[in-house]
Amino acid sequence: MSKELYRDPVNGKISGVCAGIANYFGAEVWLIRILVISAALLGGSFLVLLAYVAMSLMLEKQPANYEQSLKTRQDHKLKSKPWQQGQSPELLLNTLEKDFDVIESKVRNMEAYVTSDAFKVDREFSKL
Repeated sequence: MSKELYRDPVNGKISGVCAGIANYFGAEVWLIRILVISAALLGGSFLVLLAYVAMSLMLEKQPANYEQSLKTRQDHKLKSKPWQQGQSPELLLNTLEKDFDVIESKVRNMEAYVTSDAFKVDREFSKL
């Protein structure tokens, strides 16, 4: 199942547009709602309202198993509110530490490649 933009009326307040956008980008729903409300209050109320209505009419409802399939493909599990699942703070910190270790190793590998002679040669060949 590919990643598509759907309305999520189950988790939504009005028609599920913000919840669908949050699912699509892997963000928290409250953050998307704050962004939409802020954009409306900062002068784009007609445009935001028009876009919201258009998206609520054009987007299909989210299939029943779509959210579960997104969670299984997600790289990290920290956005699924683990504190609501009863996990201990120590377990959460261990999970964060593992995630940061993976990120750090990726950054180290990237730095090693960018500072290597192979990168300089590849860059010169791409300029040709």
